[in-house]
Amino acid sequence: MPFASFRQRLQGLVMALALGLGALVSLAAGPARAELSAAQRTEIEAVIKDYLMKNPDVIRDVLSEMEHRQKADEEAARTKAVTDLAPQLFDSPRQAVLGNPNGKITLVEFFDYNCGYCKKALDDVARLVKSEPDLRLVIKDFPVLGPGSVEAAEIATAMRNQAKGDKYWQYHTKLLMTRGQIGKAQALATAKEFGADMDRLSKDAASPDTRASLQEVMLIADRLQLTGTPTFILGDEVIVGAVGQDELRAKIGNMRKCGKTSCA
Repeated sequence: MPFASFRQRLQGLVMALALGLGALVSLAAGPARAELSAAQRTEIEAVIKDYLMKNPDVIRDVLSEMEHRQKADEEAARTKAVTDLAPQLFDSPRQAVLGNPNGKITLVEFFDYNCGYCKKALDDVARLVKSEPDLRLVIKDFPVLGPGSVEAAEIATAMRNQAKGDKYWQYHTKLLMTRGQIGKAQALATAKEFGADMDRLSKDAASPDTRASLQEVMLIADRLQLTGTPTFILGDEVIVGAVGQDELRAKIGNMRKCGKTSCA
């Protein structure tokens, strides 16, 4: 934790303790002395400071509990957002559906063509698609790593008008594994290799439909408070990062078994 953040939390903790203890003192003193004087508050704060200095583990435990509760609140908010956004997340007409289009289990991936961790996760995802016959893969262009990523996402989104299913998967894979910075030129060159109508592709990339597709993903990501790639959605769980094939496979197995990523 950064020192500035720790200091702010510590100051907030001391203030909260002072206010809480002050309120107790005020109640004990009765209505006639409901308000603490400045001197009394200073004395109370000194007592608290002395206690915390002698018992620093209290600070650690309280901050740990605060972080635990904050994380739980964030996860609950994300879970609700996944439920609220289910139609756009899993069944939007503005998305690429790979694997088994009629699969019973849907895995959503937010990715960026310039994301090193997305490149690392590609092999894991490919193995899952190949070995899980009931897996439906939804990929969403989430270009957060600069203008080149946005340009590549525009071309790739437009390419879906000309390449479907396995052909689009091959295009996506080839582009994602391109070495170096990926932008418009690389996305166009890869599309040309796959026999795309280049005039149509350029026109579609600049169309309102392409902009709407990317904007939809950005709005979903904002609601889910996503900040990086890759991020996966499985069931109602948001899985952040390239967590590996084994973890994803285990969660998919649980979805098949009990309808959740974790079975009790």
